[in-house]
Amino acid sequence: MLEQLFNKLYLMFRANFYRQFVHEIGTREGSLSATESYCVELIYLMANPTVSDFANYLDISVPNAHYKINSLVNKGYIVRQTSEVDRREQHLIVTEKFLKYYGLNDKVISQLMKSIRENFTQDEVNIYIDMLDRVITLMEQIKLKEETI
Repeated sequence: MLEQLFNKLYLMFRANFYRQFVHEIGTREGSLSATESYCVELIYLMANPTVSDFANYLDISVPNAHYKINSLVNKGYIVRQTSEVDRREQHLIVTEKFLKYYGLNDKVISQLMKSIRENFTQDEVNIYIDMLDRVITLMEQIKLKEETI
């Protein structure tokens, strides 16, 4: 039951984001394919990865990663920034254009949080906050374990 409810909530967030994302971007020039949407979001979530980090995470070749990245650069959703530490490395950074669309989910999340505060007691909200914080900690621990494997 826990797995089913969590998955349902997760999918609702994802579906809502992509519905709004597609609605805003539509099919106009420069719009993103589903794969490009996934790639630019992943770059954002990875917090300015290098090209190699991005390729390794997706388990694709660096030339294939460059192909995907070039498309996102040409459409204005990411930029490459040469590393000051190692001039051979480039970090991928999302642009304001992406952040504008990515923020679309904020409105829905704000509405949901307002509804939670209105429909639950303060004690229930505090329990929810504590549980979310603990789930985030667990996810971070799992991520660290995967990175060391």
